[in-house]
Amino acid sequence: MIRLFLATCLALTIAPKGYADTRPCMTNVAGRNAMSLNGKWQAIVDWYDRGEQRRIHLDEPPKNKNSFNEYSFGDATLNIPADWNSQRPNLEYYEGVIWYKKEFEVAPEPGQRQFIHFGAVNYAAKVYLNGSLLGTHEGGFTPFQFEITDQLHPGKNKLIVKVDNRRSANGIPALNFDWWNYGGITRDVNLITTPASYIADYFIQLKKGSKDTIAGWLQLNGVTGSEPITISIPDAGIKHTFMAAADGYVSFAFHTAVERWSPSNPKLYHVEINSDHDQISEKIGFRNIDVAGDELLLNGEPIFLKGISIHEEIPQRKSRVASEADAMQLLLQARELGCNFIRTSHYPQHEFLIRKAEEMGFMLWEEIPIWQGVDFTSSEITEKAQTMLKDMISRDKNRCGVIIWSLSNETRPTPDRNRVLRALASFSRTLDPTRLIASAFDQFKYSGNKIIIDDPLSEDLDILAANKYMGWYTPWPAGPGNIQWETTYKKPLIISEFGAEAVYGNHGTADTASSWTEEYQAKVMEDNIRMFRSNPQLRGVCPWVLADFRSPTRMHSSYQNGWNRKGLLSEHGEKKKAWHVIRDYFADH
Repeated sequence: MIRLFLATCLALTIAPKGYADTRPCMTNVAGRNAMSLNGKWQAIVDWYDRGEQRRIHLDEPPKNKNSFNEYSFGDATLNIPADWNSQRPNLEYYEGVIWYKKEFEVAPEPGQRQFIHFGAVNYAAKVYLNGSLLGTHEGGFTPFQFEITDQLHPGKNKLIVKVDNRRSANGIPALNFDWWNYGGITRDVNLITTPASYIADYFIQLKKGSKDTIAGWLQLNGVTGSEPITISIPDAGIKHTFMAAADGYVSFAFHTAVERWSPSNPKLYHVEINSDHDQISEKIGFRNIDVAGDELLLNGEPIFLKGISIHEEIPQRKSRVASEADAMQLLLQARELGCNFIRTSHYPQHEFLIRKAEEMGFMLWEEIPIWQGVDFTSSEITEKAQTMLKDMISRDKNRCGVIIWSLSNETRPTPDRNRVLRALASFSRTLDPTRLIASAFDQFKYSGNKIIIDDPLSEDLDILAANKYMGWYTPWPAGPGNIQWETTYKKPLIISEFGAEAVYGNHGTADTASSWTEEYQAKVMEDNIRMFRSNPQLRGVCPWVLADFRSPTRMHSSYQNGWNRKGLLSEHGEKKKAWHVIRDYFADH
């Protein structure tokens, strides 16, 4: 099934004009021969979306003395990678179209291929090179690429990208979501050069259920016949050669003794892959993640997830994460809290953050942005969701720190929702049979002091995950220590969100929600911890959220002003009382 999927996708060498390049991106961009196109790009703000009518993508001078253009790429620039909202005051709330332009020079050599690779663009992108449409992409958090070998000019080339971050009913996420809609080319842009036949993709992890069998597959692109592939892990004394078929695909498995990755020992091995024409290397770790009844097992041993939810935002700058330093800020804050687990919410986050988290020993939950209000009756939505899931898994499938793929957040059970998410669960296991599948629920039943999980999607998941704001959105039906969680599904349970809002420095009563005090937020956390202690099925908790974050839906003029105040840290990084409550709980657990 995997081979058929790869063969179908990899056959699309160049995206047909007007259509997205639907194959997975080449893996491990950091290990490629890449020229960065980051930096200052010229930009035109297209307030009323008239740019296509004006033919901005051509960027041609007037043809004669009687003609003229009603646009120009002048001195106005925007930084790439970055959102546009944080770069100019008049773009702070902007949802619309901006055209970006970058000129670059290249001297292509015979026998080489070139690709333009985007780490992410939010939300929709139309990409032109030298006036010709390369293709389109939809989805704000996953990478995409276009082959440009035949479109490149020796010398100067002109890359123009139309970016549109307007929300839509048929988007993922849809019209309403509880975070800032940062627009722009938000992650790195690279010009990648490969040989004519190159190592396009590979999957190398421990076989499910085995501590000493490494298994996976590899796909070459541009092959003209069968070709030997050598996989080496020098630190483990491993070197094996396999023969790829004429279509470039090979699956493999071999026995070996490796030191398994864990939060206390995040061991990564230098893995080298060679074909006749290409070579690539990266650091890869090996671990087992399993469930046994309601136990969660890492490398065969029970583990409790001491987590935190993180948005990909630097609140001090009111901007998206755009650099390695930005990602490190969030990860170091999670480490100081005492976490061993991070829930990257509610979308695939920057690849550097994922890689660095793995190096630092964090287990990770990744999810696609199917968030409240998505129209599951639409076949278009189903196709987009499958593409986003495929792209997320394709990028991070070799990151052993990722232990959970999540399908959605807070979706209401309906026949159509159940059908779509069940299909996504099956699809994800086809792409990656080694990881656990989850979906965060917020719909429960109640009976006295009982909270009941009976979502039918639970049958298709490996882990139950509950977003439950006891003491904030939901009053306590009994004393926190007397709350019982009940379900017929004997699976590990994670409380994937809980918390309350507070303004840093606002002190007072601990018994009135509308006071927005640090004391009330801390009391909510303490009460939830009392509830956790009476839940024998609980295998992890994930407070919402690391830091206050921007959200236009938060409209209280005194306490919110466009900020969701559930952070354990303020937007300036100051620790609220609740931060200390969670840090102490993690230290004792």
